[in-house]
Amino acid sequence: MPASSLTNKPDPGFGVYFHWPFCRKKCPYCDFNSHVRATLDEDLWIKGLTSELRYYAERSDSRRVTSIFFGGGTPSLMSPKAVGTLLDAVDDLFEMSDDVEISLEANPTSSEAESFSGYRLAGVNRLSMGVQSLQDKYLKFLGREHSASEALETIELAKRHYDNISFDLIYALPDQTLLEWESDLLTAMDLAGDHLSLYQLTIEPNTGFAGAYKRGEFQLPRDELAEDMYLLTQTLCGQRGLSAYEISNHARAGYECRHNLTYWRYGSYLGVGPGAHGRLLEDGVRYATAQLKRPESWLRAVTEEGHGTESMEPVGNAQECAEEALLMGMRLSEGVWFENLKQVAGIDFEAVVSKEGLERLLKAGFVEMDAHKIVASNNGRFVLNSVLAELLG
Repeated sequence: MPASSLTNKPDPGFGVYFHWPFCRKKCPYCDFNSHVRATLDEDLWIKGLTSELRYYAERSDSRRVTSIFFGGGTPSLMSPKAVGTLLDAVDDLFEMSDDVEISLEANPTSSEAESFSGYRLAGVNRLSMGVQSLQDKYLKFLGREHSASEALETIELAKRHYDNISFDLIYALPDQTLLEWESDLLTAMDLAGDHLSLYQLTIEPNTGFAGAYKRGEFQLPRDELAEDMYLLTQTLCGQRGLSAYEISNHARAGYECRHNLTYWRYGSYLGVGPGAHGRLLEDGVRYATAQLKRPESWLRAVTEEGHGTESMEPVGNAQECAEEALLMGMRLSEGVWFENLKQVAGIDFEAVVSKEGLERLLKAGFVEMDAHKIVASNNGRFVLNSVLAELLG
């Protein structure tokens, strides 16, 4: 059923995230931990990922895996054999749920598409494709390696092997018109059908776009046009039954990304690989884990210590833990369950938020609340950062 129609607190689940930090090139908008390497000993890196997985498996209270996600970087540069090795390791170390979701991020290039059938045989059952645009001029601007026609061909190929396919698009690009975005979005809904991740372009620090934007090499659309694109997105997706179950993610009922729901529902998950982050439950204590970012530094540490952990800290006191759960959960159309907040933080909702701020938000219609949960309204989700600041006082 759609997330927004849930009436009982869902199980957040337990996930495993593998970070593959390597790409053929660095896209100018990307601020993820990704690196270009001319040569790579894949077996050595897979051995490192397996070692780190084993290290955290021995510490984790959570045992039943409901989702696995291969992110990056560009995981579709991995061989199907490597992916299969890591999935076998998870299966050996944990109990796998019968309906475990196994996602892999992929670029829609013909060379990477050659591995799609191999990934499926290895156990991957969900493909998340970084399409970003369906127009060549914008793909060139975004520094993508594929053309629009290649993306369309690759998507059709992927559909032969996967029933569950998602892809990403970026909008509010320089000189992009509302009509162009509508055309891309309608085509995307016809192609993907069940899940879309739709992001407004933002200029992140320490990216290629950050310097170019500062030098005046391009301009972003005015705020009014970006807002029109956002509202058009909500309207068209809603008409097609692609509910906005999270601010930037739209899905038909039953096709919500289970792994990402674990993040937003404040479940526990292991982050394995260079720069990966996790939320580990050990002896009932919730820890925030972060791995060394630089791949070679991480691999050296894994080789010597069995893991490349840069930090592992308890997630603050009850107030801080509850605030983090609210910051994540309010992104969802289903909102935050008070029962869940009490369970993960040991503190009641009323003790976390500003009473005056909550009353102002309710009166203004930015949030809705009943006896079980609080939800940001459509207007509230559009200005969520301001809503959270007001809610938390």
